[in-house]
Amino acid sequence: MRRADAGPANGHYGIVLSVENHAAVDAAFRRGVAKGAGPVMEPAAEPWGRRIRYEADPEGNPVEIGSFGV
Repeated sequence: MRRADAGPANGHYGIVLSVENHAAVDAAFRRGVAKGAGPVMEPAAEPWGRRIRYEADPEGNPVEIGSFGV
């Protein structure tokens, strides 16, 4: 059962992908935005060494691409 204050159910799924290095994360972000993906979070380094970025596909599903490789 959903909590009443949880907001509307959107039925979306998330996609999480890993790439070989940090440069590939940045390149994937640029390619995705150039092809029409909605930027959600630009590439950023996390304190534990992982670099990630988020976009939304045309249906609004979140797409995460990240890498621990430098």
